[in-house]
Amino acid sequence: MQPLTYRTLLLVLYGAGLRASEGLRLRCCDVDLCERLLSIWDTKFFKSRVVPIGEDLCRALGTYRQVRESLPKPAGARSAFFAARSGDVVSRQQLEKVFRRLRQHAGIRRPATERWQPRLHDLRHTMAVQRVIAWYREGVDVEARLPLLAAYLGHVNVSGTQIYLTMTPELLAEASWRFERYAAVGKEHTHG
Repeated sequence: MQPLTYRTLLLVLYGAGLRASEGLRLRCCDVDLCERLLSIWDTKFFKSRVVPIGEDLCRALGTYRQVRESLPKPAGARSAFFAARSGDVVSRQQLEKVFRRLRQHAGIRRPATERWQPRLHDLRHTMAVQRVIAWYREGVDVEARLPLLAAYLGHVNVSGTQIYLTMTPELLAEASWRFERYAAVGKEHTHG
């Protein structure tokens, strides 16, 4: 049960871009698998939001929910969705410990000279970067979509989201390719 709990919780943190505290505070009544929605209540900046999720994440949550039904629900439908064997919420400390062990087992680490090793919160950053890369590949107006990403992540404004958008080689390549196409179109109009 517990490996499935942590696996599903980590999938939610990445797949829905949730803060660890948001994932841990999800209650059974906050997970609507029919509509593929997660209700996130009173988070950072005192905001609440509804987060749509994809089919794969919905299936993973459905699998977990079936197993979760065998655990106690001390508060009924308002009980913790991601629960320890007692039915109580999984602790942040335990989640961090599991994440460190998984990271070490997978050999994921930064050089010792770096300020910190990959953190649980980096899953959220990675989700944001991957979403922007996907938008570049889809050919959409990324600048116009950033407010949507900010709302999805529960940020007050776009500047909060831009901090998450670390320039990775993959993101840089997509942005550069987009700019090269833009510049090539400009040349055709001035020389044509």
